Amino acid sequence: MSYMLLIVEPPDQRIERGEQAGREVYDQMVRFAAGLKERGKLRAVESLTASSDAVRVQVRDGRPKLLDGPFAEAKEMIGGFFLLDCETREEAVAIAQACPAASWCTVEVRKVGPCFI
Repeated sequence: MSYMLLIVEPPDQRIERGEQAGREVYDQMVRFAAGLKERGKLRAVESLTASSDAVRVQVRDGRPKLLDGPFAEAKEMIGGFFLLDCETREEAVAIAQACPAASWCTVEVRKVGPCFI
């Protein structure tokens, strides 16, 4: 089964942390991903840039509406993800608990499946 770990972080955390500390935590995440890959658990992983680089897109009545970030109402942002192959939800949760990011933000575990369930 596929599970996604979403790295959910406060939107200002990266600025407050600074570049050097940011590089250090990034390196921790790269090592974590390498370990998952060695175990055959990692399908995909990516880090995402800050929400200040984002754009939200909606189409209503055929008209597009674009909203550039940062988003004032946002209390958190998705900073990255891991797409995993796990036998059970418990295995995915155990991997999330071992994720370095769980010590400075929230790691949300989601099973991959159709959106109508």
